[in-house]
Amino acid sequence: MSNISYTPKNRTARTVMCSAATALTVLSSVQFTSTVADSESSKYSDMNNWAYFAEGEDKDADVFFIAPTVDKKDEALMNINDEVNRERFLGALEMERGILDENARLFAPYYSQISLKTDALPAEEREELLQQAYADVSEAFEYYLENENNGRPVILFGFSQGADMCYRLMKEYFSDDSVSSKLVATYAIGWGMSDEEAAAYPFLQFAQNEDDTGVIVSFECEAPEVTDSYICPKGKKMLSINPLSWATDSTPADKSLNKGACFMERYRKEIKNEIPQLCGCYIDENRGVLKVTDVSKEEYPAGLASLPDGSYHLYDYQFFFRNLQENVGVRITAYKEKNTEAEVTTTTTASTETTTTTSNETTVTATEAANSDPGTGDSGVAIPIVFLSLAAGTALVMRKKSD
Repeated sequence: MSNISYTPKNRTARTVMCSAATALTVLSSVQFTSTVADSESSKYSDMNNWAYFAEGEDKDADVFFIAPTVDKKDEALMNINDEVNRERFLGALEMERGILDENARLFAPYYSQISLKTDALPAEEREELLQQAYADVSEAFEYYLENENNGRPVILFGFSQGADMCYRLMKEYFSDDSVSSKLVATYAIGWGMSDEEAAAYPFLQFAQNEDDTGVIVSFECEAPEVTDSYICPKGKKMLSINPLSWATDSTPADKSLNKGACFMERYRKEIKNEIPQLCGCYIDENRGVLKVTDVSKEEYPAGLASLPDGSYHLYDYQFFFRNLQENVGVRITAYKEKNTEAEVTTTTTASTETTTTTSNETTVTATEAANSDPGTGDSGVAIPIVFLSLAAGTALVMRKKSD
């Protein structure tokens, strides 16, 4: 496990520069030059600004947990001190936390997320607001790295707007090896990234199987007949992995692989209804989204005016709850095993180098001794130092006897 410490940026102001074209392409051109003051002056030194802070004990990893859009009140950005907003915010996290809390300690900041009302805004205006929301998320993550991580493995987890924020964190922080070496995986559920956008950030790696680490796990659900949506517009192709088979091709995964769809009470952790083998799925070759089979749009309506009939966005993590829960544990185990092997290899290599150095030093000393006394052996032949020591000791004893 890496013990490399993150070097804080000691930032004092946050400036975000963006050449925005649309909300769907702008992220690849965003450059962040920002600062948060030292830990004491960060607003995230105030525990009131965290929904969860080090929630859970004796866990193998941490999760930095970013809430989805819950604000229905504000026109643009959520007021994080509004009690109704805070209740919904925490409730949304509670619905998702069962995927994570068996294996990870939870950190989740309250942040000034964009409200549902911004869905109707032009892309450029919405992107400007998303950048303001992200400023909070970044400040909270930096506070976590500086004060709580201490070399521990970390998972990023976000659904919908939370997934968007995960991508932004990845772009800003994870080109740094001292940070990326800690990453178990990023679960960015319900918000896609395109091939073109990923190509602009070559250090971002997408999951290819069930146990690779340092990768992004992402998918967005819809019915087979959907060809266009707000989240994945027509003509865009998302990068996805199938949460039943953990494959990235278009091979259908049968519903028999679904270990349990779980539907929670609204804004509660308690599972209201669990249905094993509810649905299967496959990745659409053209859109890259996850097509869900064995359910209908009548049974699972879109639920948001901005989404078309057949969008299963609201059920993204609920349809595959138990598979995701299991996978978090699988990836943490894989991370620990990989890093244990790396530590053993490093220790063994260091030990070998030390032994080789000592052996070389001994050989040089013995060779010099042999060359200084032609009677001890052929010129240039290394004589083990132990034999030279014994010979010297014997000569000293014989001299004392003769005296």
